Amino acid sequence: MHVAIVSHDAGGAEILSSWAHFCKHSFSLVLAGPALKIFKNKCPHAEILSLEEAIKKSDWVLCGTGWQTSFERDAIKYAKDNKKKVIAYLDHWVNYKERFHNGLDQIFPDEIWVADKYAEKIASNIFSDIPITLIDNPYFNELKTQIKKLSIDNEKYLENKKSILYVCEPKKEHAFLKYGDERYWGYTEDDALNYFYKNLKYINKDIKEIKVRLHPSEKKGKYDWFKNFNSRLIKIVSEESLIVDIINSDIIVGCESMALVVGLLANKTVISGIPPNGRQCQLPQKEIIHLRDLIASRQLNA
Repeated sequence: MHVAIVSHDAGGAEILSSWAHFCKHSFSLVLAGPALKIFKNKCPHAEILSLEEAIKKSDWVLCGTGWQTSFERDAIKYAKDNKKKVIAYLDHWVNYKERFHNGLDQIFPDEIWVADKYAEKIASNIFSDIPITLIDNPYFNELKTQIKKLSIDNEKYLENKKSILYVCEPKKEHAFLKYGDERYWGYTEDDALNYFYKNLKYINKDIKEIKVRLHPSEKKGKYDWFKNFNSRLIKIVSEESLIVDIINSDIIVGCESMALVVGLLANKTVISGIPPNGRQCQLPQKEIIHLRDLIASRQLNA
């Protein structure tokens, strides 16, 4: 069996590249955007083809479900038009319907894969007519192995140090692309960063370092304004691997990024810092602390 793997967005690319690395099928890749770098690291010798060539060669198709472009949605449509079975992998826990919206039309795969029971429940409620298959998350399995090794080497780094890793997301780009309104969800990534820094004392008064990590789709310089708050405390990072940045931090803060869930895998304190005007964090993991609740609790007990 030969599989055509189609990927653009970073979250899906991490999972699909891990799946490809361990799969027993032959496969071809159709890549663009952040997926190019991610697949190059994990599958450096894999065959990269055009969509038309890969679909023609394949027995079935496996797609990511990104929002940044219509790249993966177009691939689902093309595969179905060419009578190839197509499976889409939901790599997150939010905006499921929107991931299959292509202009005016909804374009659904023949089957959907999910990686945990949270996603299975959400997807089953939304896509009642599409088979939902729960499979092991190969990316998280890789991360768990790395976490176990890196945590041993990490102890000295965090000694006498309180460090926060803030993981960014291009929220306003996503909202504008989908809904024509940067504040569709009630906030932007800039609002969230400001809210986080304004309320840093409620998280920890002894923070010695804040690393602000760019999303793979964000350009360098986007958050340089934030360094002006405290240039000695704040660093903007993007080059180190996500898991190394997480291991080398005590607290992980963000909005709804998958990186927050990776932080939970590493047994870190994880906080969603969506401002009060924004929607509630859509991540279902109950271990995530919500900054607005933390502030209210500490003000009440002050």
